Amino acid sequence: MSSKKWVYLATSVMLILGLGFSGCSKKVPETVPPPPQFTETEAAGVTEPLDTEETGIMEGRTSGPMVPVYYEFDSSAIIGEQVQRIEFNAEFLRDNPDIRIRIEGNCDPRGTREYNLALGERRAQAAKRYLVNLGVSPERMNTVSFGAEKLLLYGHDEISYAQNRRSDFVIIN
Repeated sequence: MSSKKWVYLATSVMLILGLGFSGCSKKVPETVPPPPQFTETEAAGVTEPLDTEETGIMEGRTSGPMVPVYYEFDSSAIIGEQVQRIEFNAEFLRDNPDIRIRIEGNCDPRGTREYNLALGERRAQAAKRYLVNLGVSPERMNTVSFGAEKLLLYGHDEISYAQNRRSDFVIIN
Protein backbone atom coordinates (compact mmCIF):
# COMPACT_ATOMS: atom_id res chain seq x y z
CA MET A 1 0.00 0.00 0.00
CA SER A 2 1.36 3.41 -0.90
CA SER A 3 2.10 5.99 1.77
CA LYS A 4 -0.61 8.31 0.40
CA LYS A 5 -3.22 5.60 0.92
CA TRP A 6 -1.98 4.97 4.47
CA VAL A 7 -2.21 8.66 5.30
CA TYR A 8 -5.69 8.84 3.76
CA LEU A 9 -6.83 5.71 5.61
CA ALA A 10 -5.37 6.85 8.96
CA THR A 11 -6.90 10.33 8.59
CA SER A 12 -10.29 8.84 7.71
CA VAL A 13 -10.24 6.49 10.70
CA MET A 14 -9.27 9.29 13.09
CA LEU A 15 -11.95 11.57 11.65
CA ILE A 16 -14.64 8.90 12.01
CA LEU A 17 -13.59 8.06 15.56
CA GLY A 18 -13.41 11.76 16.49
CA LEU A 19 -16.89 12.40 15.18
CA GLY A 20 -18.24 9.31 16.88
CA PHE A 21 -16.92 10.29 20.29
CA SER A 22 -17.75 13.98 20.09
CA GLY A 23 -21.25 13.54 18.63
CA CYS A 24 -22.60 11.43 21.47
CA SER A 25 -22.41 13.54 24.56
CA LYS A 26 -23.81 12.05 27.71
CA LYS A 27 -27.19 13.28 28.85
CA VAL A 28 -27.06 15.15 32.16
CA PRO A 29 -29.46 13.46 34.59
CA GLU A 30 -32.36 15.64 35.70
CA THR A 31 -32.52 16.50 39.36
CA VAL A 32 -35.47 14.93 41.05
CA PRO A 33 -37.18 17.06 43.68
CA PRO A 34 -37.53 15.56 47.13
CA PRO A 35 -40.82 13.79 47.81
CA PRO A 36 -43.51 15.91 49.48
CA GLN A 37 -43.78 15.71 53.24
CA PHE A 38 -47.19 14.62 54.50
CA THR A 39 -48.86 15.17 57.81
CA GLU A 40 -50.17 12.15 59.68
CA THR A 41 -53.72 12.76 58.42
CA GLU A 42 -52.55 13.21 54.83
CA ALA A 43 -50.56 9.97 55.00
CA ALA A 44 -53.74 8.24 56.13
CA GLY A 45 -55.52 9.58 53.01
CA VAL A 46 -57.34 12.42 54.75
CA THR A 47 -56.51 15.81 53.30
CA GLU A 48 -57.60 18.99 55.00
CA PRO A 49 -57.21 22.51 53.64
CA LEU A 50 -54.27 24.45 55.04
CA ASP A 51 -54.98 26.80 57.91
CA THR A 52 -53.67 29.86 56.09
CA GLU A 53 -54.12 32.18 59.06
CA GLU A 54 -51.94 29.97 61.22
CA THR A 55 -49.29 29.03 58.65
CA GLY A 56 -49.27 32.11 56.43
CA ILE A 57 -49.14 29.73 53.47
CA MET A 58 -51.57 30.19 50.63
CA GLU A 59 -51.95 27.73 47.80
CA GLY A 60 -52.03 29.08 44.28
CA ARG A 61 -53.48 32.56 44.12
CA THR A 62 -56.52 31.59 46.16
CA SER A 63 -57.63 33.89 48.95
CA GLY A 64 -57.43 32.15 52.32
CA PRO A 65 -59.01 30.32 53.95
CA MET A 66 -60.34 28.94 50.64
CA VAL A 67 -58.20 26.49 48.70
CA PRO A 68 -57.65 25.94 44.99
CA VAL A 69 -59.06 22.96 43.13
CA TYR A 70 -56.63 20.94 41.01
CA TYR A 71 -57.37 19.02 37.81
CA GLU A 72 -56.04 16.07 35.89
CA PHE A 73 -54.29 16.69 32.57
CA ASP A 74 -56.67 17.93 29.85
CA SER A 75 -59.69 17.77 32.18
CA SER A 76 -62.14 20.10 33.88
CA ALA A 77 -63.75 17.41 36.04
CA ILE A 78 -63.73 17.94 39.80
CA ILE A 79 -63.01 14.47 41.14
CA GLY A 80 -61.46 12.58 44.03
CA GLU A 81 -60.01 14.63 46.86
CA GLN A 82 -60.80 17.84 44.96
CA VAL A 83 -64.48 17.36 45.86
CA GLN A 84 -63.60 17.86 49.53
CA ARG A 85 -61.68 21.04 48.64
CA ILE A 86 -64.54 22.65 46.73
CA GLU A 87 -67.02 21.61 49.43
CA PHE A 88 -64.78 23.40 51.96
CA ASN A 89 -64.90 26.54 49.76
CA ALA A 90 -68.70 26.27 49.44
CA GLU A 91 -69.07 26.04 53.21
CA PHE A 92 -66.89 29.14 53.67
CA LEU A 93 -68.93 31.07 51.10
CA ARG A 94 -72.27 29.99 52.61
CA ASP A 95 -71.01 31.11 56.05
CA ASN A 96 -69.93 34.48 54.58
CA PRO A 97 -72.80 35.62 52.35
CA ASP A 98 -71.35 39.09 51.69
CA ILE A 99 -68.20 37.76 50.03
CA ARG A 100 -67.96 37.80 46.23
CA ILE A 101 -65.32 35.79 44.40
CA ARG A 102 -63.62 35.49 41.05
CA ILE A 103 -62.88 31.92 39.94
CA GLU A 104 -59.69 31.86 37.87
CA GLY A 105 -59.11 28.88 35.57
CA ASN A 106 -55.46 27.98 34.97
CA CYS A 107 -53.59 25.43 32.86
CA ASP A 108 -50.11 24.02 32.54
CA PRO A 109 -48.07 25.35 29.58
CA ARG A 110 -48.63 22.35 27.31
CA GLY A 111 -51.04 23.04 24.48
CA THR A 112 -51.70 26.11 22.36
CA ARG A 113 -52.63 29.46 23.86
CA GLU A 114 -56.16 29.22 22.48
CA TYR A 115 -56.67 25.67 23.74
CA ASN A 116 -55.42 26.53 27.23
CA LEU A 117 -57.65 29.61 27.45
CA ALA A 118 -60.67 27.48 26.53
CA LEU A 119 -59.68 24.73 29.00
CA GLY A 120 -59.13 27.32 31.75
CA GLU A 121 -62.61 28.68 31.09
CA ARG A 122 -64.14 25.17 31.29
CA ARG A 123 -62.35 24.66 34.62
CA ALA A 124 -63.58 27.95 36.07
CA GLN A 125 -67.14 27.28 34.85
CA ALA A 126 -67.08 23.73 36.27
CA ALA A 127 -66.02 25.09 39.68
CA LYS A 128 -68.76 27.74 39.56
CA ARG A 129 -71.44 25.15 38.64
CA TYR A 130 -70.25 22.92 41.49
CA LEU A 131 -70.48 25.79 43.99
CA VAL A 132 -73.96 26.72 42.71
CA ASN A 133 -75.04 23.09 43.20
CA LEU A 134 -73.74 23.35 46.78
CA GLY A 135 -75.91 26.39 47.49
CA VAL A 136 -73.73 29.38 46.62
CA SER A 137 -75.55 32.09 44.65
CA PRO A 138 -74.19 32.45 41.08
CA GLU A 139 -74.48 36.26 41.38
CA ARG A 140 -71.64 36.19 43.92
CA MET A 141 -69.20 34.65 41.44
CA ASN A 142 -67.62 35.53 38.14
CA THR A 143 -65.10 33.56 36.12
CA VAL A 144 -62.01 34.27 34.09
CA SER A 145 -59.53 32.06 32.26
CA PHE A 146 -55.84 32.76 32.38
CA GLY A 147 -54.92 29.61 30.45
CA ALA A 148 -51.18 29.22 30.93
CA GLU A 149 -50.59 32.97 31.20
CA LYS A 150 -50.10 33.09 34.99
CA LEU A 151 -47.98 30.08 35.89
CA LEU A 152 -47.03 29.46 39.51
CA LEU A 153 -44.19 27.07 38.71
CA TYR A 154 -42.11 27.28 35.54
CA GLY A 155 -40.59 23.80 35.62
CA HIS A 156 -41.14 21.28 32.87
CA ASP A 157 -41.95 18.37 35.14
CA GLU A 158 -45.15 16.77 36.39
CA ILE A 159 -45.02 18.51 39.78
CA SER A 160 -44.94 21.94 38.12
CA TYR A 161 -47.60 20.98 35.60
CA ALA A 162 -49.90 19.65 38.35
CA GLN A 163 -49.58 22.86 40.41
CA ASN A 164 -50.53 24.95 37.37
CA ARG A 165 -53.68 22.93 36.54
CA ARG A 166 -56.08 24.58 38.97
CA SER A 167 -58.93 26.96 39.67
CA ASP A 168 -58.21 29.74 42.13
CA PHE A 169 -60.89 31.40 44.26
CA VAL A 170 -60.11 35.09 44.81
CA ILE A 171 -62.15 37.38 47.06
CA ILE A 172 -63.04 40.52 45.07
CA ASN A 173 -65.00 42.71 47.51
